[in-house]
Amino acid sequence: QVQLVESGGGLVQAGGSLKLSCVASRGVISLNAMGWYRQTPGKQREGVAIITPSGLTTQYSDSAKGRFTISRDNATNAIYLQMNNLEPEDTAIYYCNRIRVWSLDVQYTYSSWGPGTQVTVSS
Repeated sequence: QVQLVESGGGLVQAGGSLKLSCVASRGVISLNAMGWYRQTPGKQREGVAIITPSGLTTQYSDSAKGRFTISRDNATNAIYLQMNNLEPEDTAIYYCNRIRVWSLDVQYTYSSWGPGTQVTVSS
């Protein structure tokens, strides 16, 4: 069973940047498409960005396009999310996961989730 651990969250002012990391502490993710997702209290988890196993193709939500960049390093079993020009609306817990179907829709992720990492953007 693959276990994923997210890190890199924190408190940042609007306009600032953060880089999130997701490492597979158990298992190998190099053959999986991967994604970043986020959730705020009272809302459903939503897809932010996804990346193919090779890293050559990516897809972003409308809110992430132009500000966030997803990348991966298969040698270290990790994926990343560089977030620039952060807005208060980006405040959420961010999660990574493997995906079964090439889609941002969270229903196409695997069932096991890591603890997530909190991102808080102050205005």
